[in-house]
Amino acid sequence: MYQIDFNKPTHVHFIGIGGSNMSGLAELLADRGFTVSGSDRTQNAACERLSQRGIKVFYGQYAENIAPDTGLVVYTAAIHEDNEELVRAKAAGIPLLNRAEFLGQLMRQYKDAISVAGTHGKTTTASMLSTIFLEAGLDPSISIGTVLTPSGSSARAGHSEHFIVESCEYTNSFLHFYPRHEIILNIEAEHLDFFKDIEDIRHSFRLFMEKLPSGGNLVIQGDIEKIDELTEGLSANIITYGLEGSGKTYDYWASGITYNENDFGSYDLMHGDTLVAHITLQVVGEHNISNSVAAAAMADLLGVPAPAIVSALHHFGGAKRRFEKKGVINGVTVVDDYAHHPSEIRATLTAAKHYPHRELWCVFQPHTYSRTKKFFEDFIESLSLADKIVLADIYASRESNPGDISSLDLAEKLKKTGKEVYYFPNFEEIEKFLLSNCKHGDLLITMGAGDIVNVGEAILKN
Repeated sequence: MYQIDFNKPTHVHFIGIGGSNMSGLAELLADRGFTVSGSDRTQNAACERLSQRGIKVFYGQYAENIAPDTGLVVYTAAIHEDNEELVRAKAAGIPLLNRAEFLGQLMRQYKDAISVAGTHGKTTTASMLSTIFLEAGLDPSISIGTVLTPSGSSARAGHSEHFIVESCEYTNSFLHFYPRHEIILNIEAEHLDFFKDIEDIRHSFRLFMEKLPSGGNLVIQGDIEKIDELTEGLSANIITYGLEGSGKTYDYWASGITYNENDFGSYDLMHGDTLVAHITLQVVGEHNISNSVAAAAMADLLGVPAPAIVSALHHFGGAKRRFEKKGVINGVTVVDDYAHHPSEIRATLTAAKHYPHRELWCVFQPHTYSRTKKFFEDFIESLSLADKIVLADIYASRESNPGDISSLDLAEKLKKTGKEVYYFPNFEEIEKFLLSNCKHGDLLITMGAGDIVNVGEAILKN
């Protein structure tokens, strides 16, 4: 594999530069003095921000975008072998790295790289941990899968040895990384278009944990099934975390959990029998209490003062597209959420039940045909937590339509369970229906990992 010499800046071209993670990595490299260019199929806010920084962005991916002085091409997993830029780079003998390989090499430049992993919750937890480190004045570098407010970027170039990285298991990307510390939030069946089954996923997470060096820290959710099988024989320090009431004991745990009228949680953060701090959150739900315990535990282990942890978590308003309040129209509160797995949907809708509202609307866009088919019954169960459900067509992402699963299938099954559910083939019809049928006091959540966020934003413009 090609090894980057970060002390000798060259010209690096990113294929798919407009992605939330790729755009941030491009900025991190530019901050290190490299000449950066890139391409994407369409223009978006990330591309515009890069252009404003003086980074050349091409729209459309053509062979001529690869300049003669290009020293490295970085590409995403979504780029196909017949991509013109990829073909040109190979023909010209230009070194190639995929996104994960590149990020792994970047992590090696930091003595204190922290990976946040898990099948759910890693963006929020990485954002919480980043907020804590920033509050403490530790000047971290950051690479996560969402926009960091107020920078508008998914990345930050700091000047310390701390590097906080959201680490995804899909296609075993995180096995290219080099963390000193890890947070593992959960291990569930997900991305079954790549993994064979849950045991295959557990095997990958075990390999990821084995990357930790002696003296590193593994902060892991103590309720993960057969956790001892995963952690046995590791050279790192094993630190469990969890919530009170499970009947289990943890190294770090939340005690005396309460919720206010907006479902924002408060609790005492405990390390064994010792009180670390009293935490009050401004984000909803039990799942975010769990996320915050993981972030606070890692910060405490690494010596972050308790007042900084308390202040950062109190001011943390949530990651973008994670129960993000978009606005209010005609008395209807519009929220957007990235949930696209049944466990995530269940967590979000359970939290929403306690949020002030008259009726709870869930406007859901399934993400990928394979996930919709594999977890069909689980989607039915989790979506049923809403009072009213509106379904958009499946967002294909990287897949082709197999012709054997659709949102209509979900709608028909939900109707058989007695739920009030509607399906529309395009966003315009969904928006018109919602504007006519949502009532004052209702809570409307647009939900999914695709572009369903556009529905709520369009409604708010009326």
